[in-house]
Amino acid sequence: MQYLNVDQLRRCMKTLDASLLLYQKAEGDSIEQEVFRNAIIKGYELAQETAFKLLKKALKAFGHGGKKLEATPVKDILRLAAVHDLLTLPEVERWFAYRDNRNNTAHDYGEQFAKETLTLIPAFLQDITTLADVLEQKLGKGAENNGA
Repeated sequence: MQYLNVDQLRRCMKTLDASLLLYQKAEGDSIEQEVFRNAIIKGYELAQETAFKLLKKALKAFGHGGKKLEATPVKDILRLAAVHDLLTLPEVERWFAYRDNRNNTAHDYGEQFAKETLTLIPAFLQDITTLADVLEQKLGKGAENNGA
């Protein structure tokens, strides 16, 4: 069995958290705050993409085919993750909201979009930390010692 390495996901989380803290410390309507806001949005996108890649790898360990997973919509990947206890149903619902918000980044980088995204970040950081922990516990290097 190939083990999942969640180090990159944890790095994305740390970067996103640090960007949020720096954003909050910057003066309102300053260039610095805008730079950190942009970093948050890009970090949010990168963390999601990294999480979805890891979920696909995890689902392969549960017998799902790689080619089929690549053609599977993200929301269906999230549903499959719940079937295999990688996410809870409330987490899946929140991930749907994160994904819907993420899809809007391709169309709207305006102030309202940024505000909506910023309100999601604290819960997103909690959910992505939980996901990393679950993936590491079930499919990480020490998983065979945890009954996985």
